Amino acid sequence: MVASFESAKLSKTTAHTVSPDDPAVFADLVEAIAAHADRAAFTRLFAYYGPRVKGYLLRLGLDVAQSEELTQDVMVAVWRKAGSFDRRQASVATWIFRIARNRRIDVFRQDRRAMLDAHDPAFQPAPETAPDEAAEVSERELKVRRAMAELPSEQRELVREAFYEDRSHRQIADRTGMPLGTVKSRLRLAMAKLKLHLDADDLGREG
Repeated sequence: MVASFESAKLSKTTAHTVSPDDPAVFADLVEAIAAHADRAAFTRLFAYYGPRVKGYLLRLGLDVAQSEELTQDVMVAVWRKAGSFDRRQASVATWIFRIARNRRIDVFRQDRRAMLDAHDPAFQPAPETAPDEAAEVSERELKVRRAMAELPSEQRELVREAFYEDRSHRQIADRTGMPLGTVKSRLRLAMAKLKLHLDADDLGREG
C-alpha cells in the first residue's frame, strides 16, 4: 500500500484526469480499489482529490505541513476503507471529505489532550468552603436569581448566554441573528437593571 500511495503522489500531475461532472466515474474507481486493490484507480482518485483534501484542511486551520500529512492519512484511509463505500448512501466526494473532517477532529482532540497539564491549578480539587462563606455564597446566588427573574425574557436570555454559558458577544449575535450592537446595548441595560435590583435588595436588608 505504501508503494502505491507514493506512486500516486508522484503521478498526480500526469495521471489521467477524472471529470468532476461524472460522479459515477469516481464511484467506479473506489469500487475498483475495493474489489481489486487497483493501483491505477487509486492514482487517478488521488490526482483529483489529494489537492482538494489538502485545500479543505488548510481552510479548517491546519498549516501546510499538517495539511499535507493529514491528506496522506486521509488517502490511506480511502484505500483501506474502500470496501465500506456505498454509492447509494453518499457520493465519493461526501465520503472522502467526511473522512477528512473526522481526521481533523481527531487531531484537534489530540492537540487539546497534549495541552492539558495535570498540575494546572484548574484541575486541582477546590478548597473546602467555610460554612459561613458557603452561606454567604448561597445567599448571593439567591439574590442574583431573584434579580434575573425581574428582567425581561430577552435580556435574561442574553445574560444567561453571556455569563452562564460563557459565550462572546459575537457568538450570541451569530446564534440569535441580532446585530452585534444590539446584543451589547441590551446586555448593558440588563446589567444596569441587575445592579439596581441587587443594590436595592442590599439596602432593604440593611434597613
